[in-house]
Amino acid sequence: MKFPFYIAKRYLFSKSSNNAINIITIIAAIGVFAGAFSLFIVLSGFSGLREFSLAFANEFDPDLKVIPKTGKTITFSKNLEEEFAKIDGIANYSKTIEERVFLEYKEKTAWAFIKGVDERYQQVTVIDSSVDGTWFTSSEPQVVIGADISRKLNPGIFNYNRPMRLIVPKPGKGQVTNPADAFNQKSVVVSGIYNINSDLNDKYVFSNIAFAQSLLDLDKNTYSAIEVKLTAEADAEKVKAAILKLFGNSVEIRTRAQLNDVLYKMLNTENLAVYLIFTLVLIIALFNVVGSIIMVILDKKENIKTLQSLGASPGQIKNIFFTQGMLMCSIGGAIGLLCAIFLIYLQMQFDLVMITPSLAYPVTIEISNILTVILTIGILGLFASFLAAGRSKKALEE
Repeated sequence: MKFPFYIAKRYLFSKSSNNAINIITIIAAIGVFAGAFSLFIVLSGFSGLREFSLAFANEFDPDLKVIPKTGKTITFSKNLEEEFAKIDGIANYSKTIEERVFLEYKEKTAWAFIKGVDERYQQVTVIDSSVDGTWFTSSEPQVVIGADISRKLNPGIFNYNRPMRLIVPKPGKGQVTNPADAFNQKSVVVSGIYNINSDLNDKYVFSNIAFAQSLLDLDKNTYSAIEVKLTAEADAEKVKAAILKLFGNSVEIRTRAQLNDVLYKMLNTENLAVYLIFTLVLIIALFNVVGSIIMVILDKKENIKTLQSLGASPGQIKNIFFTQGMLMCSIGGAIGLLCAIFLIYLQMQFDLVMITPSLAYPVTIEISNILTVILTIGILGLFASFLAAGRSKKALEE
């Protein structure tokens, strides 16, 4: 066993004759424990919230979305579709149409986006799992609306006595003598109500794609986007390159992260801000380690001189107290991290903390968070121990 490590271990675990130093050492160890414990708890909580928030996006957004580089629509002919379906890595795809539409029911009105989807849409996303009622059929004009739109208009489900009206401007240029001729209007029955999140619940009205094409006066080969679901082993970048080659770079392709870039940026910014705040708390806690080591150096001044007389170099004496600080940070941090992991595991298994009576606070254990805590404790502990150990040189000079 190396000499500095042996002496440092004795100093750390043996009681000092000065009771105040024992208390300060315990407080310093508790501070490191609390810092590591709280940092991992917060990081795991934010990881859980990120997964919880993105779960809604994963439910609605595809793996890839092909949209026009310019304009609102792309042409997707039968020949092009046959080549598209042959691309390796594509598990399924759905052709969609999106356009702003005016909703009217009795005296109530609202703006929304109609989203016409084909029969494959439910294989690309799992939005139908969030629908109260039934998904629309192609045999009659039916739509599925968001929960917030439903609260605004209150059209009910399968209300054939009083259908809801969809109104959009007719495409084209020029003036019309009769204002009614400037708009396309169709009556629809609400077959279901989806509930995903506050942003989407107030945005989309889902319909059959043929109905949307008829309402918007679009031909059958014209679409707003193609939404793609990838296979489990697919390389997203290779699939994107193959699609761009097929369309001649007339489209752009967005991943799920790019479709929700605002949400991702917000979650990452909040996570970084909280990490920095709790790192600052940890820095303050590590000042106790610095103070504890300095107090030990002052208390062991005579012992230091004895060690020097026995042949210990100033560097070895400094390493004794540096090692003691690192041991204190390592042991306190390790115990704090293990306790935090255990608590997070209990929350995942037994739902100890609830947001609502039916919803537990979301948390998750991630290797990246464990490594973050270890690196943070290690780097800050290294700096604090080095700073405190430097005081040993002054003790030798006095």
